[in-house]
Amino acid sequence: MRAPDLIVLPDTVSACRERLVALQGEIASIKTQIATADIARQARRGTLDAQAFHRARTALAFKQQEAARVSAQLATLTGGLARDHFKDTLLDVLREQLPDDAWQSALTVARSRQGQEVRHG
Repeated sequence: MRAPDLIVLPDTVSACRERLVALQGEIASIKTQIATADIARQARRGTLDAQAFHRARTALAFKQQEAARVSAQLATLTGGLARDHFKDTLLDVLREQLPDDAWQSALTVARSRQGQEVRHG
């Protein structure tokens, strides 16, 4: 089952975060609706309303797929910038504080390890 392609993804980080919060609320609401209907069914010892259950599960699946797409969009927009910036800062600090021979040794080891990485695909 695929989410409708009509979903317009937010184009800013803040809009992505706001949409994710809204989707989390909608997902929780649908789950509560399903659970409440099941408890009522058990109380009356009746059968499941298959159409209502199917509609709720479909809505839940679409909301979850949209949340996944918005999360992926958020990751694309942020691009791991905070982590990359931290790595750059860490390298600057190490470069300043390590003696030249230790820095060169670390560079040699890093280059060696990178050459040993297994490439898939």
